[in-house]
Amino acid sequence: MKSHLKVHYFQHIAGEGFGSCYEFLKQHQAHITATEFFALPVDRPLEIEALPAVEEVDLLIIMGGTMSVNDEANFPWLKIEKRWLRRYLSHGKPAIGLCLGGQLIANALGAGVSRNPEQELGWTTVHRVANLPETCFSLPEQFNILQWHNETFELPKGAVHLAENEACRNQMYQLGRNVLGFQFHPEITPETLALFLENEEELVQFSGKYVQNLFELKKTTKQKFIEGNQILNRAIEYVLAKTA
Repeated sequence: MKSHLKVHYFQHIAGEGFGSCYEFLKQHQAHITATEFFALPVDRPLEIEALPAVEEVDLLIIMGGTMSVNDEANFPWLKIEKRWLRRYLSHGKPAIGLCLGGQLIANALGAGVSRNPEQELGWTTVHRVANLPETCFSLPEQFNILQWHNETFELPKGAVHLAENEACRNQMYQLGRNVLGFQFHPEITPETLALFLENEEELVQFSGKYVQNLFELKKTTKQKFIEGNQILNRAIEYVLAKTA
């Protein structure tokens, strides 16, 4: 990974910052900037020119959020974000989408995002899809990861399906060798999880057999976060190496 990388991230809700990869990127002297969509004035439409110039971004990371990618009426900046994403991706530049971020990339490229039959909240086991080409991003055969979603993406045209579980088939995909979309949260840290668990209004919307007991979630040990964080670090190295 080259030093002084220009990394930009899209943040959709307060409290869900850059997660575990901040320290990893800072070790490589990355220059990190952000667009905080949640902080935009509600009375002033977002202009696409207010977002970074595509040429000024070496790596884009798109974070999660509690809204739906389909809710452009209540979050009109979603339409502008998707337009910018199409422009950015058309240049073959590296991007990583996390949960809502993975849904946004898929949706910007024409794939549907809809309610998943099951809600997922908590630590679940995800499986690597069998018989993937060797050139694909390498995942463990199975891994335990934090989930927090009630919608899911269809695979965008040309994408390779990388991971799945019994609750949600489309857990991860890649496009070319420069884009990775996650349905789960590899970036989660103990601090971020604690902030998530403070959002009682969001928590009451989740129920079902794949929703973990909140008391158990609050007792999550620090060791539990490491595997996902390492997967994300390798994902960053992967999309950058293929576009260097």
